[in-house]
Amino acid sequence: MIPPIPLPTDRPVRVRIAPSPTGDPHVGTAYVALFNKAFAASNGGRFVLRIEDTDQTRSTRASEEAIYKSLGWLGLTWHEGPDVGGDYGPYRQSERTEIYREHADKLLAAGRAYRCFATAEELAEMRKSAKSEGRSTSYDRRYRDLPSAEVERRLAAGEPHVIRFKAPLDGVTAFNDALRGEVSIDNSQMDDQVLMKSDGFPTYHLANVVDDHLMEITHVIRAEEWIPSTPKHVRLYEAFGWQPPVFIHLPLLRNADKSKISKRKNPVSLEFYEAVGILPEALVNFLGRMGWSMPDEREKFSYDDMVAEFSFQRMALGGPVFDLEKLDWLNGLYIRELGDDALVERLQSWLLSSGYLARVAPLLRERISRLEDFVPQASFILGRAEATPLELLIPKKKERVEAYRAMKIVVEAVDACRDWRNESIEALLRAQVEATEWKLRDLFMMVRVAVTGQKATPGLFGTMELLGKARCQARLRQALLTLRP
Repeated sequence: MIPPIPLPTDRPVRVRIAPSPTGDPHVGTAYVALFNKAFAASNGGRFVLRIEDTDQTRSTRASEEAIYKSLGWLGLTWHEGPDVGGDYGPYRQSERTEIYREHADKLLAAGRAYRCFATAEELAEMRKSAKSEGRSTSYDRRYRDLPSAEVERRLAAGEPHVIRFKAPLDGVTAFNDALRGEVSIDNSQMDDQVLMKSDGFPTYHLANVVDDHLMEITHVIRAEEWIPSTPKHVRLYEAFGWQPPVFIHLPLLRNADKSKISKRKNPVSLEFYEAVGILPEALVNFLGRMGWSMPDEREKFSYDDMVAEFSFQRMALGGPVFDLEKLDWLNGLYIRELGDDALVERLQSWLLSSGYLARVAPLLRERISRLEDFVPQASFILGRAEATPLELLIPKKKERVEAYRAMKIVVEAVDACRDWRNESIEALLRAQVEATEWKLRDLFMMVRVAVTGQKATPGLFGTMELLGKARCQARLRQALLTLRP
């Protein structure tokens, strides 16, 4: 039996989500956001959105905006964040770098951190040695006790370096997970984690701990994949002399085979579910059923119902299965409860608005003789895509394994793209012609068939723009699964 979650007596409950804007908005972000928001709401607390954009090579404002849009679509709004402000800002980590440097300097001065001058070549050699010796940590701490005079000499010479934490060398580190009880790790398995990178930006570990403390977060509610990192965070709290928050690690969303949910086996972008016509209230209900249940075990309930009955004592720790058939069933219940006018309104706000049809009609004008031809011609745009037969996906004179490899390259390029316009799509696909060393007509035909199910369609790039990235992405991934040797 999960014990009651401890609550602060001297301040309000404060929780947060901290997504990284490095790709499409993930359904796992919505899952964690829902439980944070429901817990805060049930205890009269505050829900904070913080953007963890310290990965400067991958973070984009387009991804950040997509997070706002998708969580807003689900109604998972926040009290404080980069877009709405608050008393604990900035709420974007890239705007807090001076704060992290100050705290790293405090650890250096206290002897709890050190400057590490290991080169890329040294680190590669350490990893190789660790692997051959079967060690769980690769960094061998060779710069941990460097004399201060040598440190100053290297700094004066302008040698690049990182700042590492001095992890304990023996004993154990333990913490209490509110859902699981005590979790401990032998300190021999804990490395001297990097706190500040050579580019002057913090790692997740330092920024996470500093921000949660300064933003007065009382409960850290996140996915269980962060459990291995939590002992490092506990030691950082200790080094700063701070009281850690309550840790609550939610069970991971799973595929039917119990593997961690990923875009390789299921669509994970929130944009996909909006694009295919899943109602936001149905998706929130579905996510609320991921490991949690209402006291009366009913499967259909609103967010307000969830808040009214919320308790982590009703959380099951087995990995909840993200079952798309169950989501469709639940979505169907919500659709059938809509009144006639409400259903028409939902359909119009989905894909049947005059604005969207104004984009579809010119694309199909040359392909119809009667207005009634419009519906079958638009079926691949407005309807659910069926899996494309294998034989249609493989161009003549190409082998299945060749098609699979080329499609994999295309899928990875599409995953990384945020600028989804006709011209950008064309540039992206032409770049893949070069990357795959395929003929243009063969690659474009394979992509066309994958996203439309047809060999003859309106212009490929305009069609893909109209379909939207999320649906193209899902169809290309389905084609990749079909092509897998």
